[in-house]
Amino acid sequence: KNKYNAPKYRLVVRFTKKDIICQIITSEISGDKVFAAAYAHELPRYGVTHGLTNWAAAYCTGLLVARRALSKLQIADMFPGVEEADGEYKLTEAADVDGEERRPFKCFLDVGLTRTSTGARVFGAMKGASDGGIYIPHSDKRFPGYDIETKELDAETLRKYIFGGHVAEYMETLADDDEERYKSQFSGYIDDEIEADGLEELYSEAHSQIREDPFKKDPEAGSKKSKEEWKAESKKYRTPKKTKEQKEATVQQKIKELAGEV
Repeated sequence: KNKYNAPKYRLVVRFTKKDIICQIITSEISGDKVFAAAYAHELPRYGVTHGLTNWAAAYCTGLLVARRALSKLQIADMFPGVEEADGEYKLTEAADVDGEERRPFKCFLDVGLTRTSTGARVFGAMKGASDGGIYIPHSDKRFPGYDIETKELDAETLRKYIFGGHVAEYMETLADDDEERYKSQFSGYIDDEIEADGLEELYSEAHSQIREDPFKKDPEAGSKKSKEEWKAESKKYRTPKKTKEQKEATVQQKIKELAGEV
C-alpha cells in the first residue's frame, strides 16, 4: 500500500446558541478543506423541529454528516454502521467486499475548546458519526451512562439520550410540578402537538430518513440563483462611477447652490 500524501481527516464539532456544526475537514498547505458538512438547522427536513442543540440533535447531526461523507465516497452501502441505535459501544470495522478487506473511512474527533465532560453533547455527535459508518477511534468512558466505579457503560442510559428520553423525562416532571413553566418552556412542542411519549418515535423516524436520503432538500427553499443572477444582484445597489464631465458638472452645481445661499 502507498500512503504517500494521504490526507488525515478530522470530525470537527462546534456548538452555537442555536445550531450544531459538524464538518469533516482535512488540512492542506493552502488551508483547511471541508470534505462534508451537516448542520442542526437542517434537521427540520427530517422531522426534528425543536431542541436543535440537545444531545439527541447532536447525534442526528453526526449521523447526517457521516452518511453524507460515505455517500460522497460511494461506500455508504459497504458501511451501514448501526442501523438501529441501541446504545451499545461499537466501532466501525473493516468490511468484506468481493472477497477483499475494505477498511472504513477514518477520522478523528476535534472538540476545539469544548469541555470534554462525561455526557457532553460533543460525544453525541461523535456517536452519531460512528453509528453512521465512520471509524472514529474512541472509548466509552465519556458517554452518558458510564459508571466510573464498575467501569462499565449502561447501554440503556445512552440509548435514552440518543432518542431524547432525558428531554421526555424533564417534560413529564415539569408538567407535573410546574404547569405554567412547562407551557412557557415547551410552547413550541405544545403548538406542534409533540408529547413526551412521542419523542422516541420522532427521533427514530429522523434516523431512518437521514439514512434514506442524506442530501434531502428543504421543500420551502427556492431554486438556486445562477452566477448571472447573483452578479445582477450585487450590482443592484452599487453606485455607478461618474465620468469627468459629470463630476465637473456636480461641482459647478454645488458652487451655484452655495452662491445662491450667500
